[in-house]
Amino acid sequence: VQLVESGGALVQAGGSLRLSCAASGIMLSGNHVAWYRQAPGMQREFVARLIPNGDTDYGESVKGRFIISSERAKNMVYLQMNSLKVEDTGVYYCRLVAGYSYWGQGTQVTVSS
Repeated sequence: VQLVESGGALVQAGGSLRLSCAASGIMLSGNHVAWYRQAPGMQREFVARLIPNGDTDYGESVKGRFIISSERAKNMVYLQMNSLKVEDTGVYYCRLVAGYSYWGQGTQVTVSS
């Protein structure tokens, strides 16, 4: 099983980015998929979750700005990030829970003021 995140970049505050998480070796659909992030010197923080029935859940700091979605045909999960803030800076990780917890290697998002 492998998860590969992409789409991280340097962006100005107020801008948007879309992160992608590609899975191989396992189907994302039917499992819990989530995005987490980790800022320098901070603990890893929950960002968004997509559960098998299609419901979503978001961390308080990103509600109304971020959207998690999936594309079953491509076996990918996305995180659309809008109205980015400097405090959104960090490494963003994709996580899949399917009896075991799988993590990607992360993608760096830097939001400048």
